[in-house]
Amino acid sequence: MIFVFNGPNLNMLGLREPEIYGSDTLGDIKDLCAQTAEEHGFDLDFRQSNHEGELVTWIQEAAQKAALKGIVINAAAYTHTSVAIHDALKLVKAPIIEVHISDPKSRESFRHLSYIEPLAASVIAGQGAQGYKMAIEQIAAMVEA
Repeated sequence: MIFVFNGPNLNMLGLREPEIYGSDTLGDIKDLCAQTAEEHGFDLDFRQSNHEGELVTWIQEAAQKAALKGIVINAAAYTHTSVAIHDALKLVKAPIIEVHISDPKSRESFRHLSYIEPLAASVIAGQGAQGYKMAIEQIAAMVEA
């Protein structure tokens, strides 16, 4: 099972700043992830929340699942602020791939710090919705290796 966790405001993709985030909706990304996971023989659990504590709980629950193969996480703004999400991710024994639709390090300076990056096997940024596909493919390659 691959979990894909999305943070705040990602439910507004397609409407919010399309010049930065593109026109794909979160539903489009979910469909892309489901197709990619299926191609590699994985079940997918795809979720989004605007609430930090809910994301923490989901990460904790995923970390305890024997079927966990990896986590793809786009924590959005919580990437730069959440020690709680960082600490929850420390529980995960499977690969973690951090994904960002845009490239935070090419944007405002407050977006340059990631509390997730030190725990991630990989960071994919600036690849749009395709970054999610790339992340699932990376997990597949790690699991199959």
